Amino acid sequence: MAPFDTPLPGVSYVMPVLNEEREIRSAVESLVAQDYEGPFEILLALGPSVDRTNDVVAEMSAADPRIRSLPNPVGSTPAGLNVAIRASEHPITVRVDAHSVLPPEYTRLAVDALRRSGADNVGGIMSAEGRTPFEKAVARAYGSRVGLGGTPHHVGGAEGPTETAYLGVFLRSRLLEVGLFDEGIKRGQDWELNRRLRATGGTVWFTPDLVVTYRPRPSLRTLARQFVATGLWRGELARRFPRANTLRYLVPPAMVVGVVLGLVLGLVGVAAALVGSPLAWASLGFVVPAVYLLFVVASALLAARGESVRTRLWFLVVLPSIHFGWGFGFVFGFLNLTKNITAHTGR
Repeated sequence: MAPFDTPLPGVSYVMPVLNEEREIRSAVESLVAQDYEGPFEILLALGPSVDRTNDVVAEMSAADPRIRSLPNPVGSTPAGLNVAIRASEHPITVRVDAHSVLPPEYTRLAVDALRRSGADNVGGIMSAEGRTPFEKAVARAYGSRVGLGGTPHHVGGAEGPTETAYLGVFLRSRLLEVGLFDEGIKRGQDWELNRRLRATGGTVWFTPDLVVTYRPRPSLRTLARQFVATGLWRGELARRFPRANTLRYLVPPAMVVGVVLGLVLGLVGVAAALVGSPLAWASLGFVVPAVYLLFVVASALLAARGESVRTRLWFLVVLPSIHFGWGFGFVFGFLNLTKNITAHTGR
C-alpha cells in the first residue's frame, strides 16, 4: 500500500541517542505531544552512553509502549538512524535529533507537505534557542548569515525544492531504495543522502512552516568539538563530490588560511624590522586578522543586538570558534586526514 492511500499514514520517529541525559526527555515528550492523529512509534537507537541517558530512556519506555529502544553499539549518528529505520513499521519516517524539540503541529504539517509536494523528503527551519548567555550567543550565531552562511534551514526562505533539509520527514520506501544513510560518513550524512535522493529523480522540499527548536551545545568545548567534526566531514564530502561545492562551503576554510598566513607574515615582518631586513613589509600581513577581528566585533553589535552584555561578549568568542573549528576541520577533511581525527572529534 502506498503511503497516502490512507488519509493518516503511520509515522515512525527515529532518533540516534548518545550521552543526552540533559535533553532526551524533552525531545521525546515533544514527539508524544504531536497533534497528528495517525498511528506512530518512537524508535530510539541507543549508543554506548556514559551518563544516565539509557536509564532515562528505560523509564520512558516503561511508561509508554510506543517508545522503543534499540541497541546501536557503533554509537554513530548514521548507524543509529539505520538501526531505527530498519526496525520501523510505518511508511513515513521522521528523523529527530536529541537536541531538537518539535512543535505540536510539526508532523501534521510535514505529512501534508509530503502529500502535496510529491517530495521524498521535507524539512524546515532549525530555530536555535539558548537558555544560558553562552547558549543564547550560539543561537544568535546559528540564526545569522555571519554564523552558518544563511541557508534556508537556518534563516528561512521561500517554500520549494532545495539541496538538503534539516532533520527530514521521509518516505521510508525511498530511504530503503537508495540504501539508507552512509555509515562511513559520521557528519553530513543527511546532505549525502539527499544527494542520492535527488540523483535518483526524487525531490527534497523546504517549507518554512516546519520550525524545530534546537538546543545548542552548553559549553565552548563541546561547541568546538561539534564544529571541528562538522567541518572535517564537510571537507571530506567536498573532496568526494567536488561538483557539489559552493562558495558557502569554501569561505570558512579560506578565512582560516588567510588569517593564519596573515599572522605568520606579520610575525615575520616584525622580526625582520627588528634586524633591519627588507622583509619588514611582511608585517602588513596583520591586516588580514585585523579585518577579521573587526568583522567579529561588528557582527556582535548587529547579530546579537538586543541581547544581554554577557551574551554579546560570548558572541565574540562563539563566532570565531564556529568559523575556525569548521574551517580547520574542513582543511583536514579535504586533505584526507579524516581517519586520523574523527576518533577525537565526537560522533
